[in-house]
Amino acid sequence: MSRGEAIVAVLLRAGRVLAIRRGPAVARPGYWQPVSGRLEPGETQRDAVAREVREEVGLTVVPLAKVWESETDDGSFRLHWWTARAETGDVVPDPDEVAEARWVTPREFLSLTPVFEGDREFFERILPPLL
Repeated sequence: MSRGEAIVAVLLRAGRVLAIRRGPAVARPGYWQPVSGRLEPGETQRDAVAREVREEVGLTVVPLAKVWESETDDGSFRLHWWTARAETGDVVPDPDEVAEARWVTPREFLSLTPVFEGDREFFERILPPLL
């Protein structure tokens, strides 16, 4: 079985990151994570970051850089982690995909529950030097 390709959008604003709680219409609802989603055929990672953020939380962002790559815990997706700047605008969550959204520090993210193990590793090890 081939793995899918997906992006994770690490939205930065004033030293914080946007965390969302997965909504009722997506797999594994209730988990906290950054905005994420699968790449569409022919779409660049950079374009996918902008599109997914717009669809899930209504923000217009500037993708900055790919900073990490990992796999989902079930091995079904390769995740391409991108930072993106979201300096202005209000978060308007898509209620099917996003149950809740909040701007958090890396330390605050690590206190949320439940979170995926790969996300925990990102917030512990990869993110702090980037902020």
